[in-house]
Amino acid sequence: MFKKHVDTSLFKLIAQCADDLGVEAYVIGGFVRDIFLNRTNKDIDVVAIGRGIDLAEAVKNKLGNEAHLSVFKNFGTAQIKHNDIEIEFVGARKESYRKESRKPIVEDGTLKDDQDRRDFTMNALAIGLNSGNFGQLLDPFGGVKDLENKLIRTPLDPDITYSDDPLRMMRAIRFASQLGFVIEKNSFEAIKKNKERIKIVSKERITDELNKIILSPVPSVGFKLLFDSELLHLIFPLMANLYGVETIKGKSHKDNFYHTLEVLDNVCKNTDNLWLRWSAILHDIAKPATKRFEEKKGWTFHGHEDRGARMVPKIFTELKLPLNEKMKYVQKLVLLHLRPIVLAKSEITDSAIRRLLFEAGDDIDDLMMLCDADITTKSFAKKQRYLQNFELVRSKLKELEEKDRIRNWQPPITGELIMQTFNIRAGREVGIIKNAIREAILDGIIKNNYQEAFDYMVQQAKTFNLTPLQK
Repeated sequence: MFKKHVDTSLFKLIAQCADDLGVEAYVIGGFVRDIFLNRTNKDIDVVAIGRGIDLAEAVKNKLGNEAHLSVFKNFGTAQIKHNDIEIEFVGARKESYRKESRKPIVEDGTLKDDQDRRDFTMNALAIGLNSGNFGQLLDPFGGVKDLENKLIRTPLDPDITYSDDPLRMMRAIRFASQLGFVIEKNSFEAIKKNKERIKIVSKERITDELNKIILSPVPSVGFKLLFDSELLHLIFPLMANLYGVETIKGKSHKDNFYHTLEVLDNVCKNTDNLWLRWSAILHDIAKPATKRFEEKKGWTFHGHEDRGARMVPKIFTELKLPLNEKMKYVQKLVLLHLRPIVLAKSEITDSAIRRLLFEAGDDIDDLMMLCDADITTKSFAKKQRYLQNFELVRSKLKELEEKDRIRNWQPPITGELIMQTFNIRAGREVGIIKNAIREAILDGIIKNNYQEAFDYMVQQAKTFNLTPLQK
């Protein structure tokens, strides 16, 4: 089964170079695992019993100018990029760890040492590349059986595996979420036992794994494991705080943690946009902070969308997520996520639709997708009513967008034009007049064109005793 997957000109060339150098070589790790999973993997790891760099240099010489070689002597590794394939070469190694660091002390080792240090049995699979064992599978820990059983298991004692490199706990959960696998019982218990060790891992590495969980087909699988292991409480406590239901005088609110996961899964059915998925995660993040019980209404979360939007920059900073337009996009969707829902509950006015278009801009379609996902009611009739009302909102959005051109709207009258027209400096009057024009257009008092906006500007300026120099 496995030989046919390495019976290619590239692997034969690596095998020839390994034989010429007299070193054992194996393809190992994710590439081998993904053969079984029927997934394409263009990242190939080759381990050599000896100097991996020497083997890489020999392969590069055979491939010629088509290949690009990078050597990392400090790490004892080399990388070849050939067409759209990346091949990592490394010498077999043995690792030992210090308690305060996940960076190992590395020594030269055997193939057994190299397979022992792997995170999971499915990633310890190796295929021989020398002429004597070409295409032969080496599976010392039953990795193929674990793949068949959809089981994530460590090669050695999971308690040691996770304590040595705590990022492996995140990787276990990430693979479970990506592949729909189950983490073996002893392994999951070891994750719970060693959860505090995650504190020695950099935020960047944690968030990289978190993003991969978020991009998995059903991210709730990963988040439930993060919650049940209590890793989530350490890496993203604000999200863990969404959990729980409180009841007063027989009135309860929904569990906002599981509601958020449902919204996230709903969004993921329609998009692989990481930042829209983050918007789903954060849309109710301020509910614990805004939760109040009112005698007549029951539980309320007034202003959670505004407070949540203001929390986004700090969350992105703490998680080492980008503080650029991606953060602003998430912030915008969190702020606006209730607006279409409110519109769907009441009579839809042109003014309200214009304001929504103005504030959402090109992200209006993503906002509506988030709103669709946010309907998690178990009542079929209520859900259908919401969806039908959302269709009315969408229809009105399209109608007014075509008529008024409000999306990504730039006011026809600028502050500079106001100052030039009335020969005044920047100040309070300019801002008031400019805002009055904008509000008049959004309210439908005047049309979104230069002449009507100019005439309205002149009219508003009279309240400040301003006269235009010229029209």
